[in-house]
Amino acid sequence: MDGCLIWRKRLEEIWSRILGRRNQAILVPKSENVFGVVLNSNSVPSLLNTYYRRNGIAIPSNQTYYCYDPLDPNGNITVTFDINQWIPEGYVARVTIQNYYQYRHVDKPGWKLGWTWAKNETILSMAGAFATKQGNCSSFKFQTPPHSCEKSPVIADLMPDELSENMPDGCCHGGLLAAWAINPSKSFSSFEVTIGNLGANPNVQAPINLTLMAPGPGYTCDLIEDTDPTVYSDIGGKRQLQAYRTWKSTCTYSSFIANQAPVCCVSLSTFYNPKITSCPTCSCGCREADKNTVSCIREGYSAPESDSFDNNDIVQCTDHMCPIRIHWHIMTNYVTHWKVKLTISNYNYERNYSNWNVLIQHPGFSQSTTAYSFNSTMLPSFGFSDEVALFWGIEYYNDELLYAEEDKVGAVSTQILLRKDLDSFTLRNGWALPRRIYFNGEDCQMPLPDTFPMLPNVSSSLKPTNPAFFDRSTNTVNALE
Repeated sequence: MDGCLIWRKRLEEIWSRILGRRNQAILVPKSENVFGVVLNSNSVPSLLNTYYRRNGIAIPSNQTYYCYDPLDPNGNITVTFDINQWIPEGYVARVTIQNYYQYRHVDKPGWKLGWTWAKNETILSMAGAFATKQGNCSSFKFQTPPHSCEKSPVIADLMPDELSENMPDGCCHGGLLAAWAINPSKSFSSFEVTIGNLGANPNVQAPINLTLMAPGPGYTCDLIEDTDPTVYSDIGGKRQLQAYRTWKSTCTYSSFIANQAPVCCVSLSTFYNPKITSCPTCSCGCREADKNTVSCIREGYSAPESDSFDNNDIVQCTDHMCPIRIHWHIMTNYVTHWKVKLTISNYNYERNYSNWNVLIQHPGFSQSTTAYSFNSTMLPSFGFSDEVALFWGIEYYNDELLYAEEDKVGAVSTQILLRKDLDSFTLRNGWALPRRIYFNGEDCQMPLPDTFPMLPNVSSSLKPTNPAFFDRSTNTVNALE
């Protein structure tokens, strides 16, 4: 995952090679501008991986990493158990799964939550979710069969059409959790579980070994621990209710666990240079030797429909072998604005991407920005000098990125109009190109700065134009002056 802090020696090595100083030992500065890209300890890992792949160097597996996402350092999925009622030999608890990731959502087929009971607990009944296995309940001969007698149950969400009067609030989303920055009202899911078989005077203990598949691997959950009881509002906020006991666990995501290779890459182009900077070769794997092959098997990819690493992903054969390519094209340079076209292409033959999102880090987002065909919002930059913008599809219009077919790829696109900061805007040295791009929370492989399309020596044809444009907010035609 981008943002891993790696050993200083490795940083010094990659700095030397990127900057072309192969025979000069250098110390890693706090930041340095290379072709318009500010490189530092947060940006080097992505460039490091790109450098390794382009030069056929095996990425070290024994390198020590401390990983987090620098653009979303507080992101996590929190699982809360609230005991709201005691019953003979057990209790009734409400379990809530809350997604605090700003731009990482849980897609189809949805989350699965598992744990191991500390004692001989049994799930007597559930509302709003279900255990995937009932297990051996033969000891309950003359009683209503429990919902699940598994020592380590796995819980899945119900579909929305299962919703009824007896279901708890917040349930039945089909396992989907929206990203917090996009739709916080749909970023959580809840269900109720009735636990028994603990004896007449139960000594209640929290479950252990919490696991979260959302929908595949990648999440690691810490211990389920006692915390301050949850407080609820009742009677329109006029009364407060408190859980008898609350347990919590925090689950965090690692791309290294989820994917053996990246899932997306970035290509670049401009109006002032005919060169198109393609995705780095072998960004997400290397294609077969036969260049006439249309479809390729991308090995070691965990498909969302499965929890296993043994699945293969069928994608269109390309030099980059990524399921997703994001293209940034600088279209026009106006007097006070500039325009970009952003295109997301799906090379996967078998998978649609629902509720997709793209995160872009660029200093130009510090000024007024309008995306014509996508939703967008600005996110906190957490100390980075460059601003961060989040884009996602418009519901029922382009929020579904369709799979590829034999003769074409699935794609969505938008034009983005950005106001200039006249003190900083320039087309030189790659300033107008993105610093970092994520797709669905996955860090995309960027081209190396020395491959960026550069300004030609003669730039007389690059004088800003001054056309009119249509302002949708006021339904008027205005000149860009």
